[in-house]
Amino acid sequence: MSRAQLKRNKPVLGLVGGIGAGKTSVARILKTLGAAVIDSDRLAHEEFRDPEVVATLVRWWGGGIRSADGTIDRKAVAEVVFRSPEEIERLEGLLYPRLAARREALIARYEADPAVRAIVLDAPKLYEAGVDRLCHAVVFVDAERELRLQRVAAARGWTEVELVLRENNLEPLDKKKAIADYTVVNHSSIAELRREIERVFASVLARFS
Repeated sequence: MSRAQLKRNKPVLGLVGGIGAGKTSVARILKTLGAAVIDSDRLAHEEFRDPEVVATLVRWWGGGIRSADGTIDRKAVAEVVFRSPEEIERLEGLLYPRLAARREALIARYEADPAVRAIVLDAPKLYEAGVDRLCHAVVFVDAERELRLQRVAAARGWTEVELVLRENNLEPLDKKKAIADYTVVNHSSIAELRREIERVFASVLARFS
């Protein structure tokens, strides 16, 4: 389905960008402007607690991927999948249909909520998983690689190798930037970022009306 064929009551806005670019900050700002945010990473976290998912992953990769409290250790899962395209595909085959169903249910709920002005999809693999087909517009959040590395090192304790491993499983950033509808740069202040987001949000609402 092309974006032109989308039939929604409210605009759906997708977020893309490099790891550590600041998509979460952009999503928070959009929420203050009246958008409802669907965070695919948070939904995935919740799926990792589902008994059926837990049982499947333990069957595939053994009890070593469980934490002491019996939950799935996402870092252990990452060590398995980010070095094996086949295992990434296997994991995505399990999670993606479940995430898609939950995403559609949330979109329907937010469309029926008069307080919601727009719906934001924050998905790490927006293009790769075809989630962009649900969007009326896509915003690329841009930040220099060195700055992104500093952010993930501080926030997640990642090394440069860990960042590279994850980004190698994604479409190139320049390609994503080229096909996005809007680009916002996140390398200065929150105030400046907010001004950019307000401009984009106003444009999206005007295009949809």
